Amino acid sequence: MDTIIKGGTIVTANDQFVADLGIKDGKIVTIGTDLGSASEIIDASGKFVMPGMIDAHVHFQFPFGGTVSSDSFETGTRSAAAGGVTTVVDFAIQKSGENLKEVIAARKAEADGNVYVDYSLHGGIGNWNEMTRKQIKSIIEEGISSFKMFMIYREEGMLSTDPMLHEALLETKKYGGMIQIHAESVDLLEKLILEHQDENEMKKEGAWLHVVTRPNVVEAEAIQRALTWAEHTGGHLYIVHMSTGEGADLVKAAQARGVKVIAETCPQYLLLNDEVFKGENGHYYATAPQIKKAKDGARLWQGLKEGHVQVVGTDTCTFDTKQKAMWNGNYTKIPLGLPGTELMLPLLYNDGVRTGKISLNRLIEVASTNPAKVFGMYPQKGSLTIGTDADIVIFDPDKKVTIDYKNLETNCDWSPYQDKHIVGYPHITLVRGTIVGKEGKCVGSKSYGHFIKRGPSRDFLNTNLHKELTVTQ
Repeated sequence: MDTIIKGGTIVTANDQFVADLGIKDGKIVTIGTDLGSASEIIDASGKFVMPGMIDAHVHFQFPFGGTVSSDSFETGTRSAAAGGVTTVVDFAIQKSGENLKEVIAARKAEADGNVYVDYSLHGGIGNWNEMTRKQIKSIIEEGISSFKMFMIYREEGMLSTDPMLHEALLETKKYGGMIQIHAESVDLLEKLILEHQDENEMKKEGAWLHVVTRPNVVEAEAIQRALTWAEHTGGHLYIVHMSTGEGADLVKAAQARGVKVIAETCPQYLLLNDEVFKGENGHYYATAPQIKKAKDGARLWQGLKEGHVQVVGTDTCTFDTKQKAMWNGNYTKIPLGLPGTELMLPLLYNDGVRTGKISLNRLIEVASTNPAKVFGMYPQKGSLTIGTDADIVIFDPDKKVTIDYKNLETNCDWSPYQDKHIVGYPHITLVRGTIVGKEGKCVGSKSYGHFIKRGPSRDFLNTNLHKELTVTQ
């Protein structure tokens, strides 16, 4: 064997036991005791040996808001490797007038040769027309089975209307595809922004107006509408970055009716609340949807525990302080997004597992196994099954860390969690059996990661949703 990981506690979405794990040619080949010799022995005593995390929602080197997100594919996947994330899924977002297949090809060209961990792409539909409709089948056959649509961003040329969403759900359903939806009500949002354009008000309220113009109903109304079209068409719907308690309630009720819907939330909605916008640097925290109240975070934790919120991704879209300063006091000009991939695992462990909000098994489920299942990568990714990729994070549950952006691999000069004390941190990260992260640093090669061709989402969504995406209490 090439590598044996010895003495660790193996933890998956369903199991937890002490054993050794053997790796050969990038694959897991055996799990047990007395595995014999290997070229490399990794001592995992006192640590958890888990499937590598999957961040299925990242935006690296993404042009947005008059700038480009500061984490490139290179720096973004460096941060993933350091943080125990072995696969990321980015977006190839088509704007009005663009050819989706050409956008995907260009995005792959940007990533290939510049990623430290494995990656895939979602298609981003901003131009649903006959040409795009005809491309869906072949794009799915080429390994991209999920397509994001936006219920906002009219001026940016990315808005999808209700008829577009309805038709896209029907078309992707034919081939096992899935529609991801950014659910915010464009008409209501634009109305509220128009009502809060007074310069004196902006000077007085600052970034707090980002909260004022994005009340919970902006998301809830859009989620309800998207669920209506999913229920009517029987299509497969995935709600990205859900931020409200109302959203969790709507999804739970829809799932009970048999609607094929998956809900994702993010660490910022679980850990932070809208008080962050009241500080001097409140504009740093602006994202879309915006961070809500503490009660919303509590409801989302409940959803993760109970099972109607099935995935955690980060919506990483990093902008540094100079880019955030582009707002010049106008809340509508803030580049929207936060760093997140590198700290996803330790934050979920510290604030979720250690506090009893979710179990360690459930953490692995929502941040590794379920994303792999939903996005057609399971069991190659998201498991510790014999014969699958040796994507593994060895996690030290006792390591104490004070978060400091200066010590992170992400290309950002601030952190939403600066100076936060946490317990539990990735020790070693392996992608296909090769160590790419160690003690909070990337030690891999930027040419090592490669594109993952994904299968159709229907393999898991057409069966009993709650049976496939099991909930381990």
